[in-house]
Amino acid sequence: MMDIDTEPVAADVAARIVTPGSAITSDPAFMRGHGTFGEGATIYSSVAGVVERINKLVSVRSLKQRYSGEIGDIIVGRITEVAAKRWRVDVNSRQDGVLLLSSINLPGGIQRRKSESDELQMRSFFAEGDLVFAEVQSYFADGALSLHTRSIQYGKLRNGTFVAVFPQLVPRSRTHFHTLPCGVDIVLGVNGYIWVSKHVSAAKVEANAEHIYSDRNEPISDAEREAIARVANCVQLLNRLYVKITETSVIFAYEESLGHAAKDLLSQDVAAELAHSVMARLKQQAS
Repeated sequence: MMDIDTEPVAADVAARIVTPGSAITSDPAFMRGHGTFGEGATIYSSVAGVVERINKLVSVRSLKQRYSGEIGDIIVGRITEVAAKRWRVDVNSRQDGVLLLSSINLPGGIQRRKSESDELQMRSFFAEGDLVFAEVQSYFADGALSLHTRSIQYGKLRNGTFVAVFPQLVPRSRTHFHTLPCGVDIVLGVNGYIWVSKHVSAAKVEANAEHIYSDRNEPISDAEREAIARVANCVQLLNRLYVKITETSVIFAYEESLGHAAKDLLSQDVAAELAHSVMARLKQQAS
């Protein structure tokens, strides 16, 4: 019998961080879920993570884990290989995702079957190192994710910077593409890859549909660069202090950060101060 430091809690299974062997509850009404084990009538954590409760099911979500995709997920990925009629994409999972040539839009939004000439110029669409905004449409037999970019909002990402966070901090929601009040666009990939960029209106994107695979960034002013850097640093400090990364939390962090220089946001003291302010505002909003 292992030594348990924490006494079993009767029915308090509110979200909190636990370590392996921590007692979660001794209430027999609860059922064990992922990341837990039982001894007698008590449920213990088997991993370090956050306690989650769905009705009477108690589970523990690991603090650090690879992304596990679901159909319909909106993700940001990086092209790692150009193969026959497909691209391999790093999606922060156990294996690379796959983007088929038949699953992309052609320049100008032309709808037709992909030909041999399209296969010969695949690198003009996506090359190694390119970042792509895509949706999970299915699984392959080996478990790899099949992606698609058949929408004007999906495709190659430009005009911004990349931030990697813990996937479990990005909740699934109706939309993962947001335009923030500061004039910055942000893509919150549920796989933990986030793209922060200059705002480009949907009308401008549609008007220049033939340039969706361009490798050139648009002109970005100093003010836009600072706003992008500030938002990116806000995302990093939320990730460092394990705060959920949503449109609301990023906006709160941005507003709280305006009293500091963008380059100072990741210093230990400033990051802790801002994260606590954001958590207080989120708690106040929820109450």
